[in-house]
Amino acid sequence: MAVAVSIWRREAMFLTAMLASETGIVGLNTLFKVATSKGLNSYSFLGYSYLLASLLLLPSHLFSNRSTSLPPLSFSILCKIGLLGLIGSTYVITSYIGVKYSNPTLASAISNITPALTFILAVIFRMEKVRIKERSSVAKVMGTILSLVGAFVVVLYHGPRVFIVSSPPYLKFPQLTPSLASSNSDWIIGGCLLTIRDIFVSVSFILQAHIMSEYPAAFTVSFFYTLLVSIITSSAGLVVERNNPSVWIIRFDITLICILAMGIFTPVYYVIHSWTVRYKGPLYLAIFKPLSILIAVIMSAIFLGDSLYLGCLIGGVLITLGFYAVMWGKANEEKTRLEKENSPRLLNHNEDQS
Repeated sequence: MAVAVSIWRREAMFLTAMLASETGIVGLNTLFKVATSKGLNSYSFLGYSYLLASLLLLPSHLFSNRSTSLPPLSFSILCKIGLLGLIGSTYVITSYIGVKYSNPTLASAISNITPALTFILAVIFRMEKVRIKERSSVAKVMGTILSLVGAFVVVLYHGPRVFIVSSPPYLKFPQLTPSLASSNSDWIIGGCLLTIRDIFVSVSFILQAHIMSEYPAAFTVSFFYTLLVSIITSSAGLVVERNNPSVWIIRFDITLICILAMGIFTPVYYVIHSWTVRYKGPLYLAIFKPLSILIAVIMSAIFLGDSLYLGCLIGGVLITLGFYAVMWGKANEEKTRLEKENSPRLLNHNEDQS
């Protein structure tokens, strides 16, 4: 009984942490969308916020590094963390530029393809096996195809408005609403950028799981990761915005609030991800992505005055159905594996009793 209670508490801890991280990242996307209308630049935002995140993680990194149970931080591990930082920089840049062109709801809808993309990469790297004669394998393949079709629907078909939510005036930003509307061309550009983001997110999940299996120190990995993302995004910004140095000037308005919020939340977000991927695996991170679209729709309607479009609704449903098909296939495989492992033990136990 005590063991069962302990397992439930552990699962509840992972569940609560992941729900909080998903809600937080959608909230930051919404805040970022508002701040961009006030002149916040994507590169300065990422450079400053990730620098703040690395500074907040520094004390934890120094304390955790004293642990004698950790393996030495080898050059090989540092190179892998460096590659993770490069991949992370690519997906955060494409993510926030994609949100700037579209909206947080589209970002959340497309992020639901992450489990399918992770599954494809896992098959390529032989981390997953596909057996056509088994229902679980068929479910994973069909779910992957369905998720990708849904992503194309969301990106390429805007469609008519399904409904418009009228939010209280004290919660909305009425002076920002007109400038936040996305044209059809911007919607497609944003959708393509967000799809590229999720390809890199899937790669980073697998790489992060590999790093954490070799060096299980969430604070240290997160510290080096956020520091590298700050350096890389700032360097990219200096090149792209070389003729516009004013983007690096911080104003004391919503842009500063956005940078501080991102800088404070980022360490928590990546430590949760590193901790979760170590104990639950990369696909567990993707389980919570369908929830983000519901959070994004509510937040975008309340704070941005966004409407829900038919294309986003249809694509979101297809992506979610595909996602749960993949997860059902994974759960079935896990159940079969546990039954095979327990069968010999049960047989031996019965023989001993007889």
